[in-house]
Amino acid sequence: MSTLPVATLNHTQIAARIPHHGSMCLLDQMISMTEQHIVCLASSHRENSNPLRTRSGLLSTCAIEYAAQAMALHGALLDAHASDNASSRGGYLASARGVRFHLLRLDELFQDLRIEATRQAGDGRQVLYTFEVSHAGQPVAEGRAAVVLRSESI
Repeated sequence: MSTLPVATLNHTQIAARIPHHGSMCLLDQMISMTEQHIVCLASSHRENSNPLRTRSGLLSTCAIEYAAQAMALHGALLDAHASDNASSRGGYLASARGVRFHLLRLDELFQDLRIEATRQAGDGRQVLYTFEVSHAGQPVAEGRAAVVLRSESI
């Protein structure tokens, strides 16, 4: 696993690389990345203005979206590194499988969420990741996700 020449990224830099902008960009910081793994932090689960919040609060199922954004960032950075530019093909979350939630709500957590995604396999059409969202060293959600990549002609 080699480390790519990417420094840590802040919220603004992340939003410039993924399709989620404004309050829908849930990640605050990317703290590390390799060709197979990315680690991000988020505090947006504590905000009343979080666009995923319902009357019931921010349910733990939203952890999948936090993980999906980390995967999107990972893919964008890999694409930029491979082609020496900032463009990314992007993709779509096709499925989340084997997901385990360890609590009901995210908005009751008072420290940052740590989001980790690990690329397990992939080709030019799809990528498989495992992910874990944790809080204060305790698991919040974990599972597997498949991302279908947009074709290069789109």
